[in-house]
This record gives sequence, structure tokens and C-alpha cells, in this order.
Amino acid sequence: MIKGKPHNTLIFSNVFLIVIMLFTLTVNAQFQSSAERTLVREGNDLYKTQKYNDAEIKYRKGLEKNNASASSNFNLGDALYKQGKFTEASSQFDLASKAKSDKATQAQAYHNLGNSLLKEDKYQESVDAYKKSLINNPADDQTRYNLAYAMSKLKQQQQQQQQQKDKNKDQKDKKQDQKNNQSDKKDKPDDKKNQEQPQDNKADQDKQQAQQSKPKISKEDAERMLAALKTDEKDLQKRMQKKQAGRRSISKNW
Repeated sequence: MIKGKPHNTLIFSNVFLIVIMLFTLTVNAQFQSSAERTLVREGNDLYKTQKYNDAEIKYRKGLEKNNASASSNFNLGDALYKQGKFTEASSQFDLASKAKSDKATQAQAYHNLGNSLLKEDKYQESVDAYKKSLINNPADDQTRYNLAYAMSKLKQQQQQQQQQKDKNKDQKDKKQDQKNNQSDKKDKPDDKKNQEQPQDNKADQDKQQAQQSKPKISKEDAERMLAALKTDEKDLQKRMQKKQAGRRSISKNW
């Protein structure tokens, strides 16, 4: 009696399931790829008629079918760039440059990335993008011209930043000098005030001493002194009169 089931049937069943799964995945991938291409074509038609917002919607739907599509990312970047959405456009061109594609597509993606970054005044990043574009397509004169322009803008930006840095330093040093001068004035004594103050104090002291040393005379004492002076004056006048009476005048007869 033979126990167990033959293994060949089980193996055949597993292989069949795998084939079905691979076929299903292939069909789905082809369907998604076909749907993505259709959406990209529809987006391109809208882009040509300058309906950039509608084109953006089509490209985004295409990315939902295949988010690694270089064409969907690239074209979406173009639609965003035309709408002035430079930051978002830079992100899409960056994704397009990293997607698996030929050198010509990568050169175009880096070129447009450089343009978007240039619009954002990100000159160093723009220079780097143009250089990568030229690596993939050294014969592109337009990229070479944009690179030269971006480098000139970068140099100008660096000079302005250095000038602003120097200006800020000068202002900081000036404020520090003013602060130091105020601190010195606060700590330094006022020479003029110190010189004049003792003189004022001395004058006040002399006045106070004179007032203190001046004898205080009562009203009664002052009246007695005045009466005594009058008496002395009368006596003096009497003596003078007597003396004058005893004199003789001498006259000569010629």
C-alpha cells in the first residue's frame, strides 16, 4: 500500500499560481503605464494651450499611476514653473534628474532645476545644477550661458553679504564704543564741579563765621552807646572853643 500523495501535483499547482501572479502584475503594470502615458499626453495638450493648472492636475494623476516616471515629474515641474511655483518646480526637477533615464533627459532636468533655483535667488545651488547638466550634455550652449550668469549673480550676492557683514560689525563696534564712553563718564568724577564746590562751601563758611563773630548788641546797649558818643562830642567842641579863644593873632604893619 502506497502512503501519501504524489508531490508532482502540488509542485505543478504552485508553479501555476506563480505564473498567474506574475501575469497579473505584468498586466497591471502595463495598464498603469498605459494610463500614465495617456494622462501625460493629456497634460501635454493642456500645457500647449497654456492651461498650466489643468496640465498640473493631469501630471499629478499620472504620478499616482507611476511615481517614478521621469516624464511625469519633469512635465509637472514645467507646469509648476510656468505658474511661478518655483520651489515646487525645483522638487519635481530634482526627482526627474534622479529617475532612471537617458543622459539627455537628465541634462534637461538639471537645466530646468538650475532655472528654478535661479528664480529663488539660490545661486550656489543653481550653479551646481547647471554644472551637472553640462556633465550630461557638455555641448549645451544655453546651459553654459546660464551657468556663467548664475556665477556672476553668486559673486554679486557674496559681495553684498560681505558688505552687510562689515556694516553690522561697524555698527556693533560703534555701539560698544558709545557704551564704553558712557561707562567712563559715569565712573569719572566731575572736575569742574569738584573745583567749584569747595569755593562755594568756603564762602558760606566765612559768612557763617562772620555772623557768629559779630557781637550781638541789645537795643538798650545801643542807645547808651549813642548817648555817650553825643556827650563826648559836646565836650570836645567846648575844649576846642576854649583853645581858640586863648590864641592871639599876629599882624604886621608894612
